[in-house]
Order: sequence, then C-alpha cells, then structure tokens
Amino acid sequence: MAEKRLACRECHRVNEPNATTCDSCGSSSLTEDWAGYVVITHPEESEVAVEMNVDEAGSYALKVR
Repeated sequence: MAEKRLACRECHRVNEPNATTCDSCGSSSLTEDWAGYVVITHPEESEVAVEMNVDEAGSYALKVR
C-alpha cells in the first residue's frame, strides 16, 4: 500500500509522504488527515484559488483536520 501524501495545516498544500516541512509555506504542521483534492494550474484565473486564498499553482487539500 502506498504512503498517503501529507497536507499542510497552514496553507493546505499537498506534499510528498516523506516531507517534514511544507514545500510552499515551510510549516512543519503536516497531516495525513485530509479530504478532497484540487489541482490549481492558473491561480490568477481561478475562482477556487480566490476562495482558498491560493496564489501559487499546485495541489491542495480541500479539508484539513
């Protein structure tokens, strides 16, 4: 079974399973307890990115616990 990727509790960015800090914001508050997945390719044109307060392209969790 594959390891679950980790979501940042601060910015919701989805990181690799072996990450110790978030690739985007540098937070060490990562968790496997997340749900929903969105890939934002053009944050400047995305209503979802505006709603999530995302300004960097990447993969994000919709709900992080």
